[in-house]
Amino acid sequence: MKNILLLGSGGRECALAWKLSHSALCGTFFIAPGNAGTSAYGVNLPIAVNDFEGIKNACIEYKIDIVIPGPEDPLVAGIWDFFKKDPLLKHIIVAGPSKEGAQLEGSKAFSKKFMGRHGIPTAAYKEFTEDSFEQGIAYIKRSDMPIVIKADGLAAGKGVVIAQTAVEAIKAFRGMIKYAEFGDSGKKVVIEQFLDGIELSVFVLTDGTGYVLLPEAKDYKKIGVGDTGPNTGGMGAISPVPFADEVFMKKVTERIIEPTIKGLCAENITYQGFIFFGLIKVNEEPYVIEYNCRLGDPETEVVIPRLENDLVELILKMHERKLNEVNVSFSPRSVGAVMLVSGGYPGDYAKGKEMTGFAKVKGSLIFHAGTSQKTKDAPVLTNGGRVLAVTSFGDTIKQALKKSFENAALIDYEGKYYRNDIGWEFV
Repeated sequence: MKNILLLGSGGRECALAWKLSHSALCGTFFIAPGNAGTSAYGVNLPIAVNDFEGIKNACIEYKIDIVIPGPEDPLVAGIWDFFKKDPLLKHIIVAGPSKEGAQLEGSKAFSKKFMGRHGIPTAAYKEFTEDSFEQGIAYIKRSDMPIVIKADGLAAGKGVVIAQTAVEAIKAFRGMIKYAEFGDSGKKVVIEQFLDGIELSVFVLTDGTGYVLLPEAKDYKKIGVGDTGPNTGGMGAISPVPFADEVFMKKVTERIIEPTIKGLCAENITYQGFIFFGLIKVNEEPYVIEYNCRLGDPETEVVIPRLENDLVELILKMHERKLNEVNVSFSPRSVGAVMLVSGGYPGDYAKGKEMTGFAKVKGSLIFHAGTSQKTKDAPVLTNGGRVLAVTSFGDTIKQALKKSFENAALIDYEGKYYRNDIGWEFV
């Protein structure tokens, strides 16, 4: 039995908490800081994900064996390195990459150069800083439109602009570099060729040399029906993805996944954890849009329910570098998740709205994201932009989503909004 500390407070962490708590190998289980939903699976600790000293103290006090960072922030900030350099912590398994490995997500420029070195298909690009600002403007003016402007560093999923015109592109570029719209994350900007295709997310758990492939997913970023309006952190997801057939996934494995893991190994970059491949299918060919150094959200809310293996056992095999010996199995059924959000999101929104209707929900999993609850008997309150995911199984994507939409309608709070067309291309 292993004592486990899961870091994070979103829907991804609630889905992971649900899965981990069902493991026969899970001993005492803690989530920091967690949310109103994670408290059903373990003990919430009021510790921020970047409070490394607070996390250290909790690990010592509760005799933690495994730490699983959910979001990217602690990984990019170097939590793996922090643990491995501390004699009191270095025996603890950290399911995530080193700070250097986390640069796959932490720096767009790093990941683009890495893909270039290892022949991994991605969009053509150039990078610019304040020193090369005028060259950046000139590059935009001679580029085909649309074009993609990306802040180099972490920007909570908001540092990407798909500009339809040169005027729009220059405005976004100037905002990042001259007006620091994304702080230090935009000190360096990557300008990238626009790829026209359909996106999907692919995930692996790697031990540094071997890996296991997890179920793929497709998420829906736009706030509005018909994929309209501004981007969000994700309004829903489906798994499996109908167009990710055996032929396409063979290309993904051979051209993207294996060269990535071999490249990390060849460059002596320590990486034991999840890799998220944000992909786009262009004329039947896969390209990498981005890497993430953790699981996605809301994709986790459909991927993890389909995974039939014991997740704790997989993490122990990762630590032993024996993932190549593992056979993973997925549920053949479809899963659809619908995200309920606060009114006004992704702009300004109110928190603290009382939520009701949970007892009416039947046949779906509820994964809390932005929720809070003072005590077990107190009302559940909204505490974020994305409030919770309603996840359901079905024999088809249409059937799974129908159940999720039915149950999403039963949960109530002031300002509730959700997209009623998740999975629209396939239903």
